[in-house]
Amino acid sequence: MLCDLCHKNIATVHLTEVLNDKVTEMHICQSCAKSKTEELKEQLNISDLLGSLADSAGVTKEDSFIKCQFCGFTYADFKKKGRLGCGVCYNSFRMQLVPLLRKINGTVHHRGKSPLQRNVKVSIETKIRELREKLERAINLEEYEAAAKLRDEVKRLEEGYKK
Repeated sequence: MLCDLCHKNIATVHLTEVLNDKVTEMHICQSCAKSKTEELKEQLNISDLLGSLADSAGVTKEDSFIKCQFCGFTYADFKKKGRLGCGVCYNSFRMQLVPLLRKINGTVHHRGKSPLQRNVKVSIETKIRELREKLERAINLEEYEAAAKLRDEVKRLEEGYKK
């Protein structure tokens, strides 16, 4: 298959692009892929991405004027640069960052990373913690059958863990 851009070289890179719910497939050669990568680097900017996410996360124009009491960094500065000015900024912009973190990560609690070869004890503790969180959600949503199954699974894991 020939490259869709230059029509000279064999296509070795296959891209799928989704814009406005329209799927476009592109088959390109190595040299065109390299130039396309440079083009994408110019288009993609982390601060633009965070700025647009911040706008869609319910952050208002008034929020842009909030300043960190320690370093003087504004929320507008965060949207432009894609990073905060200091550690105190996390508290200063907490009300704006929480919805943004939820939108990006699905949660505001950092769970960290675990090594590829985790030991069994840590794995079981993690599984029990996750099941307890699901159990709490099921109870809050009044899904009692699901909650009962989750409760039984937690008990089973805890009994096996103690042995």
